[in-house]
Amino acid sequence: MNFIYNVMMWLTVFAIRLAAPFNKKAKLWIRGRKNIFQRLRETIDPHADIAWFHAASLGEFEQGRPVIEAFRKKFPEYKILLTFFSPSGYEYRKNYPGADYIFYLPIDSSRNARRLVQIAHPKIAVFIKYEFWSNYLRALHKNGTRIFSISAVFRRKSGFFNKVYGRCYRRLLDFFEHIFVQNEISRCRLRAVGVKHVTVAGDTRFDRVYDIAMQAKVIPLLESFACDGKPVFIAGSTWPQDEELLLSLINRSPETKFVIAPHEIHEDHIEKLVGASRRKTIRYTQQQPDADISSAEVLIIDTIGVLSSAYRYGKYGYIGGGFGVGIHNTLEAAAFGLPLAFGPNYRKFQEAVDLISMGGAHSINGEKELTDWYRMLRDVEAEYNMASERCRQYVQKGRGATDIILSALEHHRDSVG
Repeated sequence: MNFIYNVMMWLTVFAIRLAAPFNKKAKLWIRGRKNIFQRLRETIDPHADIAWFHAASLGEFEQGRPVIEAFRKKFPEYKILLTFFSPSGYEYRKNYPGADYIFYLPIDSSRNARRLVQIAHPKIAVFIKYEFWSNYLRALHKNGTRIFSISAVFRRKSGFFNKVYGRCYRRLLDFFEHIFVQNEISRCRLRAVGVKHVTVAGDTRFDRVYDIAMQAKVIPLLESFACDGKPVFIAGSTWPQDEELLLSLINRSPETKFVIAPHEIHEDHIEKLVGASRRKTIRYTQQQPDADISSAEVLIIDTIGVLSSAYRYGKYGYIGGGFGVGIHNTLEAAAFGLPLAFGPNYRKFQEAVDLISMGGAHSINGEKELTDWYRMLRDVEAEYNMASERCRQYVQKGRGATDIILSALEHHRDSVG
């Protein structure tokens, strides 16, 4: 089984190398791993106590971030090594101040795993959500490293439950000291196949988005945009299919201002979006920070790093991606009490399912449903207040996963501290 796994790893590398001349992410993936072991040796203090956190990409990093920061506060004597598999994680967070060393994860071969563990000699390793790298787990176990999985989700179709090879795959779980899952369903699935070192801790993203809401940045341009008393409708991480529906609503709703933060912010797309609006529309990056933009009616956020705090200025929210592979982050907006709408592809995201069942969110299939949802909230104050409060309460009640995980790590302080 491990032979097949190793062959698949190198086939993956081969495919990415072939794609690199034509694909920006593939090029970054290859370039970021060039001379990586030399850079690891030159950077990591060989005498330091290392805690290694690994995230596949940006989303998993944000999920694990509350634990990283709480760990750093509780165990300040440790140096933190943070690795990413994907460029979309590393390139955005390579200067993250909460870690001492930040690198791409070398491809998971037996030799690479041994070399990284020899260089970093981590006392603890924490893998976030879906990360189960066979060779790294074996090398860490052999090194005596305590290994944890946090914010994990085990879906019914996961390889761990496959009737043909599931038993072999599940052996990887034996390397973990403990597995912290997001929900009871995951725990039950694991217990059904004999995996018992599992705790339902919840989703650490709730802790993260709650902290963001409590410490949300003041954004002067948004302050100016929202200062005239009109309600603000914020659409985050939108795709063209989302924007087509939103533009129709925008052009027919002069009583409300709109903020759109597209998922893709390349120039031709932004220009097309501005041109399709029949109301006074401006771009975030083309304004001076202290500009008076109170007369603008539509604001396009054509940069990153603003959206999570921008939700504080909103009354209604829309989350993009639901007409494609799946919706984006709903919790950031829900933390501020924004009733939410999104497209039909949301069922893989438990928080979206929960918010709909509670009455805080609504799934729409087209322009009419979006308009009806918005007008109902606009015109019926009791409906709006109920949906807003349900969203806010959902995030508040979901907090606590970070404390559960840190308490368990402290319980192992003979190995960790």
